[in-house]
Amino acid sequence: MSEAAEHQEHHEAHGAGRYVKIWIILLVLLGVSVIGPLAEIKWLTLITAFGIALVKAGMVCAYFMHLNIEKKLAWYILFATLLLLLVFFTGIAPDVMKPEGQNWESLYVEPTQTDVEGHGYGDGHAEKAH
Repeated sequence: MSEAAEHQEHHEAHGAGRYVKIWIILLVLLGVSVIGPLAEIKWLTLITAFGIALVKAGMVCAYFMHLNIEKKLAWYILFATLLLLLVFFTGIAPDVMKPEGQNWESLYVEPTQTDVEGHGYGDGHAEKAH
């Protein structure tokens, strides 16, 4: 059986009702991820924000991108890509996230009270617009 025929057979077997159920599950998970941080508990916020986001992304990949009916190679490519992203992030994070160091320059200027009120411009180099 060809891949296109398998895809068509999958759609006929499951129909649009399956997608509606998955959509409802995604909406419920969205609600939980929005309500979770309202408890103001750091670990709960992290779980609801990132954990549920990973679950939702997995569901979208599996059902709407049809990875659940693809060959296992598609999943391996997805996980290999995510692993490379993790390696890249952990490799550069120590340099990018540190607040000081050799040859490191902060371009951020803390706003003053007059900046907040809209009367001043912080470093004094900018001219006032007419």
